[in-house]
Amino acid sequence: MSATQHPILTIGHSNHSSDAFLSLLRSHEVGEVIDVRSSPYSRYNPQFNLAVLEAMLEDAGVAYAFLGGELGGRPNDRSCYDSDGRVLYDRLAETDQFQDGISYVMRHADETRVALMCSEKEPLECHRGLLIARALVEAGMAVEHILADGMLETHSDAMDRLLDGLKLPRHGDMFRSREDVISDALSRQARRVAYVGSSRSPSKDDWESSL
Repeated sequence: MSATQHPILTIGHSNHSSDAFLSLLRSHEVGEVIDVRSSPYSRYNPQFNLAVLEAMLEDAGVAYAFLGGELGGRPNDRSCYDSDGRVLYDRLAETDQFQDGISYVMRHADETRVALMCSEKEPLECHRGLLIARALVEAGMAVEHILADGMLETHSDAMDRLLDGLKLPRHGDMFRSREDVISDALSRQARRVAYVGSSRSPSKDDWESSL
């Protein structure tokens, strides 16, 4: 059960048109979009550049907040990278800045229906599904993902898809609980999709990254 009044949603803007994206938000009664991209720009989909997006949402009566500094997948904190330059989600989740972002989401989810927005259409290919949603669920929140076709998927169902894709048992095994197996699956997936590079501040050269 959610510890907030409203389930927390996630969405990827992908290559949706402005009208299609707004339609998805309206169909799920989203009152606030929380942008969790590290760099709020898109080279190939300029309708999702920060100023354009914020104006579009304001016209539609939807609030906007940029939390890329708190919840983005390309942190400035060098301690959140391994020796190969890969972001370590577990370490990032422990930072004060990340926890401040989670607190913001939880507070606002008590007031309206929020959607965490990144660029990837697939939540299992994005830090919003592998990192942020995990932290929210561990804090007792209900999380659902708005898929590209407009359908809602619970985070539990998304985890089933991840386990199936990695050929791991949905209900655990004789040595591990379901939670243990999910933790293993998330770690494997994070190693595959987490940003790898320098730990410099994200720039416009990093457009189109959700991680």
